[in-house]
Amino acid sequence: MDLLNMIKNAGVIGAGGAGFPTHAKLTSKAEYILLNGAECEPLLRVDQQLMAMFADEIIKGLEAAGRYIEAGKAIMGIKGKHKEVIAHMRERISALGLADFMEVKELRDMYPAGDEQVLVHELTQRIVPEASIPLKVGCVVINAETALNIFNAMAGKPVTETYITVAGDIPRRMTLKVPVGVPIRDVIKQSGVENLDDYAVIDGGPMMGPLKTGVDGHVTKKSKGYVVLKKDHFLIRKKSVNLNQARVINRTACEQCRMCTDLCPRYLLGHSIQPHKMMRALSYNIQDIHELQIAQLCCECNACELFSCPANLHPKSANIYFKKKLDEQGIRYQPAQKEYQTRSAREYRLIPSKRLIARIGLSSFDQPAPMTQVEFRPETIEISLRQHIGAPAIPVVNVGEHVQKEQLIGKIPENSLGAAVHASLAGTVAEIKENSIVIRVGSYV
Repeated sequence: MDLLNMIKNAGVIGAGGAGFPTHAKLTSKAEYILLNGAECEPLLRVDQQLMAMFADEIIKGLEAAGRYIEAGKAIMGIKGKHKEVIAHMRERISALGLADFMEVKELRDMYPAGDEQVLVHELTQRIVPEASIPLKVGCVVINAETALNIFNAMAGKPVTETYITVAGDIPRRMTLKVPVGVPIRDVIKQSGVENLDDYAVIDGGPMMGPLKTGVDGHVTKKSKGYVVLKKDHFLIRKKSVNLNQARVINRTACEQCRMCTDLCPRYLLGHSIQPHKMMRALSYNIQDIHELQIAQLCCECNACELFSCPANLHPKSANIYFKKKLDEQGIRYQPAQKEYQTRSAREYRLIPSKRLIARIGLSSFDQPAPMTQVEFRPETIEISLRQHIGAPAIPVVNVGEHVQKEQLIGKIPENSLGAAVHASLAGTVAEIKENSIVIRVGSYV
C-alpha cells in the first residue's frame, strides 16, 4: 500500500486547523514541504511538546510526505524562543542522515506566525496569491501533530486520539492526550474546575477559537485546546458579541483610523484586504456588492478585532458580514494582481506575541501547560462523522455491534472529499445519529 492510501485509511486530517484531509493535500507535487511548528495561538502548548517527545516520528512523517510529493526541501518552522526544541530537532535530523533534505528555520515570536500564508513567506520568501493556497507557490504545509499522525499511519495506526491544551483561569494548566469522542466536560474537569457556571470556554486558541455555547460537546480529531475564562473576562465579553450587534456598533463608532488595515497580516503580505473599507461600507450602506469582494480575503485571524482597533470595535465581523452577503449572491473574489510584494512597512508592523497576550488580558495565564498522563473513563463517547472538511463519513457499523479500539466505523463516501473515522475506545454502538456515532465503553458496556 502506498503512503497516500495509508494516510487515507488512517483518517489523517489537519490537526488543529480546519481539518482538511491530508491525503488530498498530498496528491500534487511541490518544491517544498513545510512543517508548521509555530503554534502561534497564545496559551496553547501542544506542538512544542510533541516535537520534544516525538522528534524522530515527526521527522520521519514529514520526510515521508515530502518524498511522496517529490519536494526538494523540507523546512520546519519553529519559533526561535523554543531553543531546546530547535536544538533537539536539528540534532535528530542530522542523526537520521537527513540534513541534506531537511532543516529547521527559526520564526519570529509574532502573531500570526502559524497562518500558513505568513509561514510560507517567512520560510521561503514566497507570497501565496490572493484567494489561493500554498501549493500555488510550490509549497505544502502540515503541522507537527499531522506529521506524527502520518508516521503512525505508516505503521497502520489510525487517528483515534488528539493532544489538547487546557489553559486559562484554572488551577491546573495541562496538555493531555485525549481519545476522540470524549466529552469536553471530562477534559476540562482535569484542570480542577468542577463547576463551570461562572466560566466560559473558547474552543481552540484565544484569537481564532469560537466561544462555545455550552460544554456538552465532544472532542474531535482537530481539537487543539480549550481556554477557560471567567464570564466577565474581556475576551469572553468580546467574543459574546453577535454579528448583528457588531454591525450596529461598527456603524456608530468607527473613526476610520485604518489601524485594522495597517496591521492586517494578509494586507502586509501585499494582498488587497482592507478591513477599514468594510467598516466604511457599513457606515455608508454601500450597495455595490462587487466593490466589497476584498472581504473574502480575510483569514479571520482576529488581529484587527482583538489587537489593532483602538476603540475595541469589530472589523473582522464586518468582513464576515460582507462575506455572507457575497456568498448569498454566489460572488467570488477574482484577483487582479499577478505579482505580489510585501508592504514596505511590514517589518515594523508585525504583532509581538507578548504584546498581543497583554492586550487580550492573558498575561497572568501565559504559563506552562505540561504534558500530563490521564486515563479517561467515560461512560460513552460520541464520535463525529464530520470532523473534517468535506462530506461526512458514512457509518459502517450497526447499533448493538461491539467495536474494538481503532476499528473503522465510518468510511469516506464514494468519489468525495472526506476522512475515515475510527473507534477511539472499545465498546458497543449505542446509537447512530445523523452526524455522529455513540459508543458505550468500558465497564459500562
